[in-house]
Amino acid sequence: MSSDSSFLSRPVLYGIGIFLLISAIYLVTRHPPTLPGDASNESTLVLYSGRSEDLIRELLQRYEEETGTKIQVRYGKSAEMAATILEEGDKSPADLFFAQDAGSLGALAKKGSLSRLPTEISARVEPRFRSQEGMWVGVSGRARVVVYNSNKLKLEDLPSQIFGFCEPEWLGRIGWAPANGSFQAFVTALRATEGEEQAREWLLGIQKNEPYVYPKNSPIVAAVGAGEVDVGFVNHYYLFRFLAEQGESFPARNAFLSSGGAGSLVNVAGVGILQTSKRKEAAAKFVTWLLEPGAQEYFSSKNYEYPLAGSVSPSDQLPPLDRVKAPDLNLTELEDLEGTLKLLQETGIL
Repeated sequence: MSSDSSFLSRPVLYGIGIFLLISAIYLVTRHPPTLPGDASNESTLVLYSGRSEDLIRELLQRYEEETGTKIQVRYGKSAEMAATILEEGDKSPADLFFAQDAGSLGALAKKGSLSRLPTEISARVEPRFRSQEGMWVGVSGRARVVVYNSNKLKLEDLPSQIFGFCEPEWLGRIGWAPANGSFQAFVTALRATEGEEQAREWLLGIQKNEPYVYPKNSPIVAAVGAGEVDVGFVNHYYLFRFLAEQGESFPARNAFLSSGGAGSLVNVAGVGILQTSKRKEAAAKFVTWLLEPGAQEYFSSKNYEYPLAGSVSPSDQLPPLDRVKAPDLNLTELEDLEGTLKLLQETGIL
């Protein structure tokens, strides 16, 4: 049979094809497909996290299970995540930034990248642990300590303040992590409380004592326990993971410096909502959830951090926050991360 005698002529087939194409476009436009993990879905939030996955993975899973909201996470160092958000600008897919320090949050707030939180969220945390302008809020507290080898040293053998470790007797006995965000926040606090030149003097004094360099806190605690170094500058909660895994015989303990100062800085892990987020209401619900008893108890019992909201108590292995001699410093003063990085580069430490 010739094509001319076909049941459907070419014009008719062409017309049907056009109709089907238009119908498909209409359906896709009215009902766009939702792919697994598609961030355009209202039930998905995109979180950029400077907190490591092992610290918050279980917490995020709980939120997903309780609310049905999916959390897409991009992990990295807090400073790197903050820089990425600034680089992405208006095109950033992130809804939230979960930082391990107030400095990174403050840097974004200063650039106008964060959205003001609802007052009822900010009011859940005391003023010293949140942005004065309401741009971010702390969800857990993290104190700077000196971890020391308890087989080699007693608490009374340690200096009462951080400048004491510049003395020659500590040559080759110190571990630090200059590239770590929490260390950089401490240096920023040192600059804010003692001045630029004093901070420079401390860095050069420690450098002169030939410290061992580590990428982050955990390896420092491991090195102290192994006797590789006698002391290290870390956040308080890392030690408790080793004690939980290896028992009380693990030969390391924390020292909260008796004279306080920047060496006893109480920083926060905190959260801010991006100005460019199209899901601010859902993001605010997540921040609220982090300040409720279940999440606060997680920070306290699972991570050994200080809870900052409600009536949840810290671990009984920690001194109460009001007994930690933290510097008289508003955490918004930690926003000058750029100045700290410049100082670390000028001194040859980074």
